[in-house]
Amino acid sequence: MQALPPFHASSSPVTAAELGASWHAGCPVGPERLRTLHVSFVGFDGRAHRGSIVVHRDVAGAVTAVFRRLYDARFPIRRMEPVAKYGGSDRRSMAADNTSAFNCRFASAPGPKRWSAHAFGKAIDVNTIENPYVQGSYVSPAAGRAYVERFRYRAGMAVAGGVLVRAFASVGWLWGGRWASTPDYQHFSSTGG
Repeated sequence: MQALPPFHASSSPVTAAELGASWHAGCPVGPERLRTLHVSFVGFDGRAHRGSIVVHRDVAGAVTAVFRRLYDARFPIRRMEPVAKYGGSDRRSMAADNTSAFNCRFASAPGPKRWSAHAFGKAIDVNTIENPYVQGSYVSPAAGRAYVERFRYRAGMAVAGGVLVRAFASVGWLWGGRWASTPDYQHFSSTGG
């Protein structure tokens, strides 16, 4: 196995212009409370890559620690780009198997309309195709249907006791894959929501 270059992480402030359609007036947090993290990750090709993810400044250290653990474990990530690259569209980002965090949107779960933890920059969706959101027969993204059956592990999947779930648990984040009625296998958050 080829050695990886050292893990890299840096943080920078983010502007409303950089957030594009993923942010608008009325969102629960403003750009001044968000940071863009630039971190190393291992791709499905086994090589080192750099990605960017927008998170709340209060969780930047914890998120960096998670991605360092994933990098060291060579856990594969397909891509990591801010949702702004997808015009603020959660659906487009998910269809691209993108790992992302901040997006000023409402929660997908059934029930009263409320802000998603993503709208606060305190939730991350990882490898969305390998880890789909499931609500009855509805699967999002559609390509995630091939991963609804979780009994056979495939690269990039979040599973109980696995590297990905343990990495987030190490900083106190909770996994949406444990939600009984609407498992959200891609979803990790500092708030549990």
